[in-house]
Amino acid sequence: MTDCKKGGILIVGSGIVGRSWAMLFASAGYRVALYDTVQQQVTCAIENIRQQLIELERTGMLRGVFKPEEHMQLISACTDLAKAVEGAIHIQECVPENLELKRKVFQDLDELMNDHVILGSSTSCLLPSKLFSGLKHVKQCIVAHPVNPTYHVPLVELVPHPETHSAVLEQTYALMKDIGQSPVRLNKEIDGFVLNRIQYAILGESWRLVNDGVLSPEDVDLVMSAGLGMRYAFMGPFETIHLNAKGLKNYCECYDVGMKRVLSSFGPVPEFSGETMEKIDQAMSQRIPPDPENLNARRQWRDSCLAALTKLKTDMKSDCK
Repeated sequence: MTDCKKGGILIVGSGIVGRSWAMLFASAGYRVALYDTVQQQVTCAIENIRQQLIELERTGMLRGVFKPEEHMQLISACTDLAKAVEGAIHIQECVPENLELKRKVFQDLDELMNDHVILGSSTSCLLPSKLFSGLKHVKQCIVAHPVNPTYHVPLVELVPHPETHSAVLEQTYALMKDIGQSPVRLNKEIDGFVLNRIQYAILGESWRLVNDGVLSPEDVDLVMSAGLGMRYAFMGPFETIHLNAKGLKNYCECYDVGMKRVLSSFGPVPEFSGETMEKIDQAMSQRIPPDPENLNARRQWRDSCLAALTKLKTDMKSDCK
């Protein structure tokens, strides 16, 4: 029997992201209420979580120290929002990426929550100033954007509203660390946050390289998976250049002219449509047919790779201590 001495967590929305959050919080010993408006939806979500935990245990990828049945003792289904809010120290919203829908959820929660609970949003791109402005508890609100697949990728972007209390940012940071995630604090909101801004910069140039006939879509992906991605799995762009010279300053002194020349040659923002889109889509579809069976199989392969990589990185950190 699990001994839950931590506070309660409310997950609003029982889709893929909500389920992952529930599993993460339970793996760290938090009691989780998984809320949705339809009983059948949340019941199915609970059963899906059970099956995921069993499979994760079978493959040795289960996080935390609890067995699947102990995880499940910490997760409960709920369709009564007022009851679900009671006793929660943190609420994590996980409804679809629709501004009007999210604002409606936040307004409902704003009327029910006390002055101490933190309200987090899993939005991937909606700015806190658009999500939370006008709420009575705006100082307690923050974006906590996870990365898909959330259970296997630890990054969480913490983005404050201009009025978010500094203590809320620090408490959310500590909570994310406690459940084994790797949070980063944004000092202010910015469109796309950080992960997507970097991701879109890579995607934009990748698209241009295909559009200009420099490289095939398959080889662009290979440049990342067999090249940059190998390093970026363990270090970021600044450490990469720091190690590729006699420190970062030396790298800039040696390569600044070339970097500026190449960067200035980048073309305009792609349309992400038309002939180039058809070419890239054809290449991807030949490799992975875009039907549910093939896409889900490839996603499962991806998740297994990420879980194994996470375990490797954890083991390497332990060896370095």
